[in-house]
Formats: sequence, structure tokens, C-alpha cells
Amino acid sequence: MINVNGKETENCKSLSVLLENGGFRRDRIAVEINGEIIKKSDYDKTVLNDGDKIEVVSFVGGG
Repeated sequence: MINVNGKETENCKSLSVLLENGGFRRDRIAVEINGEIIKKSDYDKTVLNDGDKIEVVSFVGGG
């Protein structure tokens, strides 16, 4: 199990799969795993492990 934005969920194989399954737009998010910010260039090669705590923050424009 992993924790995504405070909710327990089944572990995905990779950060890339998690983001795709969650419908996140890569160009409008920042990702932190276990307190470490992940570079966008590393999303595809980041493997997730049981117990990881992931925060996905979306940016929203407005006026």
C-alpha cells in the first residue's frame, strides 16, 4: 500500500502509472515522495515502494 494525498491506495509500479491512472496533467503538478520533490524528468523512471507517502499538488490558474 502507498499513501497518495492522505489516502491509502494499492501500490502502482511507477510514479508514471500512478499519475496516468489518477488523471493528473504532468504540466500542472508537482510531486513529492517521502518528503523529496521529484523532478518532472524523473517521473517515468521513479519506482514506487510499499509505504511511500506521495503528495501530488495541482496548480490552477485563475484571475
